[in-house]
Amino acid sequence: MEGEGAAVWQGAVLGGIIFWLVSASYLNATRKLRSFLQPWVTHHVDTQTPIILKIQSYGFGFLDALFSGLSCVVSVPFYTAFLPLLFWSGHGKLARQMTLLMAFCDYIGNCTKDVVSAPRPASPPVKRVTATKDEEDNALEYGLPSSHTLNTVCLSGYLLRYVLTHTQIQGAYVTYLGVSLACMLVFLIGLGRIYLGMHSVVDVLAGLLIGLVVLAFWLMVDEYIDSFVISGQNVTSFWAALSFLLLFAYPTPELPTPSFEYHTAFDGVALGIVSGVQQTYHQFHHANVPRLFSSELTIPVFLGRMLLGIPTILIVKFCSKALAKWTIPVVANTLGIPIKSTGYIPTLNGSVTGKKSDKLKQGYLQKLLSQHKAFDVDTGIRFVQYAGLAWSVVDLVPSLFSYMSL
Repeated sequence: MEGEGAAVWQGAVLGGIIFWLVSASYLNATRKLRSFLQPWVTHHVDTQTPIILKIQSYGFGFLDALFSGLSCVVSVPFYTAFLPLLFWSGHGKLARQMTLLMAFCDYIGNCTKDVVSAPRPASPPVKRVTATKDEEDNALEYGLPSSHTLNTVCLSGYLLRYVLTHTQIQGAYVTYLGVSLACMLVFLIGLGRIYLGMHSVVDVLAGLLIGLVVLAFWLMVDEYIDSFVISGQNVTSFWAALSFLLLFAYPTPELPTPSFEYHTAFDGVALGIVSGVQQTYHQFHHANVPRLFSSELTIPVFLGRMLLGIPTILIVKFCSKALAKWTIPVVANTLGIPIKSTGYIPTLNGSVTGKKSDKLKQGYLQKLLSQHKAFDVDTGIRFVQYAGLAWSVVDLVPSLFSYMSL
């Protein structure tokens, strides 16, 4: 009976997403929402330019370095490096929940950006400070909401709640101090996004509001999600289907941006983490695994894990990408699906391969796919690449730790 119940709700979730895909496409929901929201947001971005210029007028080198540094600390590359270390330090529950929360925040934030398709502050007159390649890429996205603000609200709030409920650090003073530090961090990040010329006030406020809503929702469902991941029915197959549908359940922006690429990467990361943890939970990720600073996991042992683990996941990322670049075009051509590549496969740039024969065109799948001009294989390659990387973090690398007695 339990298995039947799981199958029912999983089918309902996937069916609901498919229904939304079909109905939103039929009703042209993205364009209608954009026509309603974009003028209002654009007006506020334009009218708030004097505020940004006023804030930037107090600028000097120290503030440039401070806010650029804070942006890096809460950026996607930082969390990409930080979360594996959290897994390997013995905090598996916190690590998997923060990973899934980040994927959720990324999806909500980037969907909103591309639905609204509102501009960032005009530069000039606003000075835009992009100290890193990551910031340069962020500047190519649309403005509302501020992803840095949204992510900071969710991840600092969730981390604070975890510390207060799952550790020995307790007391009213600790709670007050923790909430104060989290609020200060959110304030500095939001102010920094404005100071750096990356966002308007309306973008930051939207990021704050959406972040609070997402955090409140996640705090209600996180235990259920974690229980499902570690001991549910059909976990990997359900999450694979969910991840596949989410690649399509994404709005088309007014103009192409990197937002969908980030969503694809985190979609793959979530699948890799879930499938890996589900398979190896009782070996490497249960509640009684040694934690950093304990007698079983000392600092030298943890440093050994880093020296072994980081190169391993980078190798897996490279191999996953190479394997996907070879297999996905072969499968697509076998099925007669027209494909193209915008970057990963130079021989496919600007071309479409996989022309269907008359026989193939008779199949239902081919008739369904024939509505599309061509599929960009870069999406599939990126998805497989990051799914492989995430899987190695929670499955392959811990197996190597066990083998090496680390």
